[in-house]
Amino acid sequence: MATETPSLAPSPPSNAYTIIEPPHRHTWTSGDLLGVSHDDRYQYELIRGELRRMSPASHRHGRLEVRLIVAIGKYLEAHPLGEVFSGDTGFVLEDAPLTIRAPDVAFVAAERIPADAPAFLPLAPDLVIEIISPSETARSIAEKVSDYLRTGTRLLWLVYPEQQEVQAYAPDQPFHIYRSTDALDGRGILPGFHYLLRDLFA
Repeated sequence: MATETPSLAPSPPSNAYTIIEPPHRHTWTSGDLLGVSHDDRYQYELIRGELRRMSPASHRHGRLEVRLIVAIGKYLEAHPLGEVFSGDTGFVLEDAPLTIRAPDVAFVAAERIPADAPAFLPLAPDLVIEIISPSETARSIAEKVSDYLRTGTRLLWLVYPEQQEVQAYAPDQPFHIYRSTDALDGRGILPGFHYLLRDLFA
């Protein structure tokens, strides 16, 4: 059966992503997302049934992502509490409407990872790290924070490269700002984990 080629809707003012319109009378599924994710160099997320395509990350973004993954990975070698995942990993936060997000870095406790997990893990990560790009709007950032915290994420770090700071969010707690002279604290998610921001932003 022939498949219609999706059409592009106009980009939102932030230029943070492009909305991909589905073929006629079609609703995007997790299978669709898995298919397009393997087809090109872009990253995709499915937000409340809306397929969004993000541009490739900058070299600075990629460097920060790798440093965070390496730092958490080293911690987990000594404290095997779970798994750390890169920004290519999708997590199903909600089924209706379908929402699948791919955070830049994520940690999931070992006991929460299903033995027969599907392609996209059906859970909200315990720890989410998002590296904020200049094109992202306050609205899109607030949307991310809300999506993760209300679906079960216990700790969320928003990394701001330009300001060299990290904002930390947790359910029912005031947010905290880590400055360039501070060290990230894994709290109860990664007990004893500390990572100097001067090393992250060096």
